Amino acid sequence: MSTHADISIAPEAGRGRGMALVFMAGVLWSTVGLGIRMIEDGAAWQILLVRSVGLCVLLYVVIRLRTGRDPFGLARATGWSGLLGGLSLVGAYGGGIYAIQTTSVANAMLLFASAPFMAAVLGQIFLAERVRPHTWIAIGVAMLGIAMMVRDQTAAASLTGNLAALGAAVGFAVFTVIIRKGRMGDMLPLVFISGLAGIVLMVAVCLALGLPLVMAARDTGIALTMGVFQVGAGLVLYTIGSKSVPAAELTLLSLAEVVLGPVWVWLALGEQVSRNTLIGGAVLLAAIAGNAMLGARRKRPPPHV
Repeated sequence: MSTHADISIAPEAGRGRGMALVFMAGVLWSTVGLGIRMIEDGAAWQILLVRSVGLCVLLYVVIRLRTGRDPFGLARATGWSGLLGGLSLVGAYGGGIYAIQTTSVANAMLLFASAPFMAAVLGQIFLAERVRPHTWIAIGVAMLGIAMMVRDQTAAASLTGNLAALGAAVGFAVFTVIIRKGRMGDMLPLVFISGLAGIVLMVAVCLALGLPLVMAARDTGIALTMGVFQVGAGLVLYTIGSKSVPAAELTLLSLAEVVLGPVWVWLALGEQVSRNTLIGGAVLLAAIAGNAMLGARRKRPPPHV
């Protein structure tokens, strides 16, 4: 004999598993600041080059195992949209690494978190997706939080780092809009493209700047590990888990990355967080969480009778 409760067990179990996988992805992504801080002598371009190699190796294996198809063929099938999406991720990755090197990890991670709001604005401009009133309010509150975080960062390096972090957020937002426009269900081929593009572009940048393509053995090992585990494995977990988790809960779970990132560098390296970063970051996180919960309330289905 089966009941309605019996039928709902499987979806609930799948949702719980999905939430756990997405949270684990956020935990892996949250260690990126610590990983970059641990690299002793590497420019952002060198780090991104080596990290892209690790990312490509992992994604080649995962895509081949999941689909049984050639990852390069799947990447080519995404066309110009895939290339643009991959390039936007390269920009986001490069801006993110540079930001972490030149401003606090807390500032960088919190500014990255503004990407969903940027994606909402870009979605209205390029996809004619209506931005709801509560999202506009949340964007305004988020901008207030960002202003509080950066207002006393007058040093050239810190200001440049904050701008790079916002640029990284723009890159992630562009990637999101391209996925929605192309209705691409699987992100992995696009991220594989970003790894390939990252290798090609960073080799060119390093040669142009006279930088060696290979860092010291310890730094190279850290960067490769970041590509495989922090970015690659995190993305695989997120891709699998996100299929059974509502969008609002995905947004809330993704905050684990933002909250935990500064914690790791504080525990391992003693990096402090300024008062303005704490206050502005709290305002920004409140805007993100509030927008997600209001969006979930509007989409809540009627109860079963």
